[in-house]
This record gives sequence, C-alpha cells and structure tokens, in this order.
Amino acid sequence: MAAALYGFLASYVLLFVGVPIYVGLAVTGFAGLVIISGWTPALATMAFSAQSSTMAYTLSVLPLFILMGNLVAGAGISGNLFKAAQMFIGRRRGGVAMGTVLACGGFGAICGSSVATCATMSRVAIPAMRSLGYKDRLTTATLASGATLGILIPPSIIMVIYGINTQTHIGKLFAAGLIPGVMAVLFYMAAIKWMMWRDPDAAPVAPASTWSEKLASLQGLWPVLGLFGLVMGGIYGGLFTVTEAAGIGAAGAFLFALTCKGLSMRQIVDIVADSALVTGMMIGIVFGAAVFVEFINLTGIHKVLEQLVLGNGWSPFWVILAMIGIFFVAGALMEEVSMILILVPIFFPIVIKLGYDPVWFGIIVTVACEIGLIAPPIGMNLFVVRSIAPDVSMRTILSGIVPFITVDLMRIALLAAFPAVVLWLPNLLF
Repeated sequence: MAAALYGFLASYVLLFVGVPIYVGLAVTGFAGLVIISGWTPALATMAFSAQSSTMAYTLSVLPLFILMGNLVAGAGISGNLFKAAQMFIGRRRGGVAMGTVLACGGFGAICGSSVATCATMSRVAIPAMRSLGYKDRLTTATLASGATLGILIPPSIIMVIYGINTQTHIGKLFAAGLIPGVMAVLFYMAAIKWMMWRDPDAAPVAPASTWSEKLASLQGLWPVLGLFGLVMGGIYGGLFTVTEAAGIGAAGAFLFALTCKGLSMRQIVDIVADSALVTGMMIGIVFGAAVFVEFINLTGIHKVLEQLVLGNGWSPFWVILAMIGIFFVAGALMEEVSMILILVPIFFPIVIKLGYDPVWFGIIVTVACEIGLIAPPIGMNLFVVRSIAPDVSMRTILSGIVPFITVDLMRIALLAAFPAVVLWLPNLLF
C-alpha cells in the first residue's frame, strides 16, 4: 500500500517538474518494479508491457480516428459549424453562446478530443463573440465547457482507450455516450440561461438571419455530416466493426480533404504528419501507463481496496461517488488519457464485483474526466482558453465556469443514480 502511494507521489512530482507524462509513468513504474522484484523481473515485465499494450489490434482505431478528425478540422469545418449554429439560434439573448455549445459538440464528435476542440473552436468563436458584445466571462466559460463534449459524443478517443483497456464493446460505449451527450448540451444551455438571468448584459441579441442565409450556412457541412452518418450508422447498423469504421472514416476524410479547395497538398501532408505525432504520443502514454499499472498491481493496492470496499459493507452507490471524487481530483492534475490508463485498472475490478455494467462505468468515467478538464485550479481547458485569449484573467474565466461545473455535477449524479439513462440505447442497438 505504501509503495503504491509513493509511486503516485513520484509520478506527480515528475509531472509538475515538466517531465513528459509517458516518461514519468514508465520511469516510476520501472523503478518500483526494480525495488520490489529486482532488475531481471523488472526488465522482463517492461518488455511484456511494451508488447501487450502497444501491439493490440484494436489499438489501430486510435490513429485512424485521430487522422479523420484532423483532416476534417484542417478543412475549416469549425468555422462552418460556428456560423451555422449562430445563424439558426443566434437571434435570441445568449443564442450565440448556445450555438457555440452546439458547434463544440459537433466538432468534438468529429475530432474526438476535448483539448483539440477547445483550441480550435476558441480561435473561431472568441473573436466573433467579442465583436457581438459578449462578455469575456461568458465567452471563455462557454468554450471551455462546451469543448468537453469532445470526449463524450462519439467517436471518442477516450472511450476507445477505455474500451481497449477494459475489453468493453466500443460500439456500445459510443451508443451509450449519445444520450448523456445530448443531456450535456441541454444542461450547458440551461447554465447559459441562468447566467443571462443574473446578468442580461452579458450576451446581447445577435442580428437576425434570413432562411436563405441559414440554408447557405449548411452547404459546407453536408459532406462531413454524411461521413459521420456513414461511420456511426455503419457501427450501429452492424455493417462493420469499429476498427473498419475508423478506416472508412479516415479514407472518407482524406477524400474530403483532397477535394477541399481550402487545403493544399502540403497542408494535407502536414496534417498526416501531425496525426502520426499525436498517435505516437498516445501510444507512449499507453506504454508508460502499462508499466506503471504493473508496478501498482504488484503492490497489491487493488486487492487492499477491494477488500476494504467489499468487506466493510459500504453502499455500492457511495463507493461509485467516492471513485467519481477521485477522478475529479486527478482531473485537476493530469490529462484524461493518463487518468483512464492509471485509475481504471484499479477501480474496474471493484466496479464489476459490485455488479455494475462496464459500459455504464465507462460513461461515468468519461463524464468525470470532462469535469476534471474544467475543474480549478488547473483544468486543462481553462488554460487552453487562456492561451487563446491571454488578455482575459484566470479569475474571470473561473467566475464564469461555476454554473457549468454545477450543472455537470447534477448531470453525473443523475447518470450515477439512474444507469438506465446510459444503458437504454446500447441495449436497444446491440
């Protein structure tokens, strides 16, 4: 138990001094293995972790979905999404902010990454919302929160990693994320409405748009909507597996990029290279986390926690709430991929023994990671927005984020209390 705690502390220290997360996890895990079992077993374990964690066939989904998202994003779809959302619901107080949430959800569904959604949509939406007279408090908080939809609405990279790590059906996870994703959009809109009630001047009414302008704003979205419908419809309809869907999506996005007038061949090559770098970084995190988890398992902390939970007769619901709280704290210290790879292997056996569905737990974990991305003091999306708008103080951003965190806590409490909300759609489709 003490060895595991020292391992977590050492990994956090390395993270804060600037060591890349995958290096910190691998070094900490290997050092712990050496101390507990010696050099030879530690080297053997590290070699086995490298082979088993990075050579899984299902891991090929990652680079394909990453490439698909980057190609579509590089074609300028973020601007088209924001413009269309603004045209349709911008003509009301707070409507542009609500449209930004919808645009973030649409872009997040394409790229599958919250941080990428936050960075891309902020560059588009912050100048536009400022020009309309929106206050920075509402603008920055809307973007930081709306971007968290990128890891919930499928196809989600986080769900893929969770599914691979726990051997859970990825198609069911994608289906399970749809209703909570729609709930998130509606809850965020409610938070914006509440902010409007408190401060009506925070969001002026935007100019009205004609129906011809509204329909024209949709023209650049049809190819992407068709691609998304093909990928997700094929999965839910049983036409192809998630891996095959990722390949079809990447190929379709590549064809879309080739025919897009706004992209040159040089830009496409750069996007492919960047996707390879991101994939390499994620594979590195998968490997580092695998080594670290081997060390944590060797300490026996998962068995200690299991005996502690099951032997004391604690209510399963309160155990889940305690796990959610731990994810909140971890979310303020590290990015979501590391959280999934480090904490899920420890908690997952306990969740299964308590009788909970692994698909439901995957959505709970994803939503908890969402909240961690905007949780002070160091939620990653807060700093991404701050980097795009450096003239906005962190205090301003945090003052606007409180209503969004409040509705997020309400949402995760509902999902935890009523698992049927999550499981109805995947049980229907599969």
